[in-house]
Amino acid sequence: MAAKPSSTPPKIRFLGRGSYGEALRIGEILRKETVGGALLVAAAAAALVWANSPAAAGYFALRDFTVGYAPWHLELSLGTWAADGLLAVFFFLVGLELKREFVAGDLRQVNKAIVPVAAAAGGVIVPALIYAAVNWGSPETIRGWAIPTATDIAFAVAVLAVIGSHLPSALRIFLLTLAVVDDLIAILIIAVFYTQEIHVPALLLALLPMAAYAFLAQRYSRFFGLRPAAAWLILLPIGILAWALLHASGIHATIAGVVLGFTIPVRRSQASGGPEAGHGLAEIFEHRFRPVSAGVAVPVFAFFSAGVAIGGSQGLAAAFSDPVALGIVAGLVLGKPVGIVGTTWLMARFTRAQLDSSLKWIDLTGMAVLAGIGFTVSLLVAELSFGLDSPHNDHAKVAILTASLLAAVLASGILRARNRHYRRIEAEEQIDADHDGIPDVYQQEDQ
Repeated sequence: MAAKPSSTPPKIRFLGRGSYGEALRIGEILRKETVGGALLVAAAAAALVWANSPAAAGYFALRDFTVGYAPWHLELSLGTWAADGLLAVFFFLVGLELKREFVAGDLRQVNKAIVPVAAAAGGVIVPALIYAAVNWGSPETIRGWAIPTATDIAFAVAVLAVIGSHLPSALRIFLLTLAVVDDLIAILIIAVFYTQEIHVPALLLALLPMAAYAFLAQRYSRFFGLRPAAAWLILLPIGILAWALLHASGIHATIAGVVLGFTIPVRRSQASGGPEAGHGLAEIFEHRFRPVSAGVAVPVFAFFSAGVAIGGSQGLAAAFSDPVALGIVAGLVLGKPVGIVGTTWLMARFTRAQLDSSLKWIDLTGMAVLAGIGFTVSLLVAELSFGLDSPHNDHAKVAILTASLLAAVLASGILRARNRHYRRIEAEEQIDADHDGIPDVYQQEDQ
């Protein structure tokens, strides 16, 4: 007599391999971000050395040098141009990546997206709560509650490239997803909590070029007969106009980058049955602008934002006597892993989700500790919270740098050991017996 089929629904496996095409695409992104991370670290180190050298006055004079057009509220210091202008390119890539992931990536499936998205939310909420607890009762310093909430993907991937060359691609995808989602949350935080005054006429005017940008991005070939690679020649000036008007409205101008990124179409390939993105405008823009973001925009921002006069041991003592610094270090080094691992464990405990059998919880813990590297967005939020010339901002910079270094060292200790383990089994995973160009392990598992 045949056994009755089980009525228990199958468990949802998270941190599995995903599709081979997605693994290749993520690998390409991470290789580019690795180079960007190295440049970011070099730019930050150069700023720190210069800001603490006998020629420190030159660094601060350069950072505060003003240039621009006053009537459009664009007479800004070079440091502000880097934060408001160049970072818009970085957030444009964030918008593209978010849309790509949720429209055509593996995360378009709710059962694959829910765990990393929930983990990213936990990795934002717990650090914010820790910072708020440390700074409770101080209206002046509690404004920085969002500083320890973001992960710097370029910095984290640069560390991962050195220590984790043999770690499973699922872990790297998980780290990238965490960083992208908490970047989105950080964008929402900036838009909602760090917009002090909105100039409605400028905001309404900004909607016009944004609408034109979205329309032309969707219809560029029909109206202009352009190749996709040439579309940016028309879209870029419109995007700059939208950025300028949004900046004049009082909303942080980097939001324009995200909004414009969301308007770029993501085309699915019919040949692959839908899951994989074809060579549409989103993919072409990503290839063109990611080197600009990783190689220019983020390192230049880091150079102008990371420079802080530490002032020797007395300066460090003053920084870490400030609850701002204590809250940031505790939030990034402790809050990030607790929030990410804790939320993931709760998802596994109270839902049908379970960790893929090829991975261990220590792998997830190592990645969660690595996610405590907060840099680009943390520095931006610190400036928005306290202002460029505030002592709290300087203390926040010291704390962000210290916490990022601590997170990198701790994660290295965990992930190096795991990397040795996965190095031993990597050769088996790359076997391609049928010589179709896809490792058999991706074909044997039910995706």
